[in-house]
Amino acid sequence: MATKTNKNSHAARAYGCHLPLRGGYAHAAQLAVQLQHAVGVRSYQYFSKNPRGLSVKSGYETDAQAARDICQQHGIESIAHTPYPTNLAVDAARSPEKFQLTVQSLLNDLMIAEACGSVGIVVHFGSYKGGAGTPATDTEKLHSYENIIVTLNTVLSVWNGRAKLLLENQAGNHGGLGATFEELVSIRRLSNYPDKIGFCFDTCHAYASGLWNPSATNEMLEAGSCHDYWNHVQAVHLNDSRETYGSKQDRHANLGQGYIGADGIAELLRSKELEHCMFVLETPGDPSGGHGQEWMFIQNILQPNG
Repeated sequence: MATKTNKNSHAARAYGCHLPLRGGYAHAAQLAVQLQHAVGVRSYQYFSKNPRGLSVKSGYETDAQAARDICQQHGIESIAHTPYPTNLAVDAARSPEKFQLTVQSLLNDLMIAEACGSVGIVVHFGSYKGGAGTPATDTEKLHSYENIIVTLNTVLSVWNGRAKLLLENQAGNHGGLGATFEELVSIRRLSNYPDKIGFCFDTCHAYASGLWNPSATNEMLEAGSCHDYWNHVQAVHLNDSRETYGSKQDRHANLGQGYIGADGIAELLRSKELEHCMFVLETPGDPSGGHGQEWMFIQNILQPNG
């Protein structure tokens, strides 16, 4: 393997998938080790806790430390994903109880990720809670951005760990927030703690929002570089799309089986801008719940002469 890595720098890139938390953090890490032996996985994602609600989890320390030890022993990286109801744009003035619960949950997520040795926690940019399917107006967007900054500053003012908060770009279906490089980098820059914030780039979201046209991948990569975005991307959610370009619909497809297509995924996976990132599948997989064909797809891209 070392020889292949020297011949082809793509081979050094860490790829993996989202793993279930049933059985605990150490069990997920052990599953990653099994996949490492089978298909070369060197990264994975897990939910920090129950993904369906905001909560504070306790009693995780021993299990998390075991996961950390396993990953360090085998050279595996990980990221945690926050629960789905987490909304950075929650209004502290209008919903103080929900704001406090959001802050407490995020701090708990960071503590869990730190204990597991993870790079950071992935959190969706923020959602505008207006009418169903209603895009936010410019004024409403500005207020949402202000709320996001307040939430980030409140959480990160008391967080001194190594795990970062990783803002994920969105598909455009949450009031239109978080779908552009400008929004993402501006929020990071305007926060009081930019060094504690990174990014997670979701390929399906980028395609659905209109941020990434696979026929012009270089243009998107150059735009991200101009905004100093890629330097702060820690992880990539590697997904194809079941919906068309610009649809604003977040529906993942297996690699090469959606509208993005094999060529678009391959070009992005090989790009130098993302060579430092871990790549994590969030795709449906095969009927058994695995990703056999997708592992072969990735390996053929990263080691074409292997």
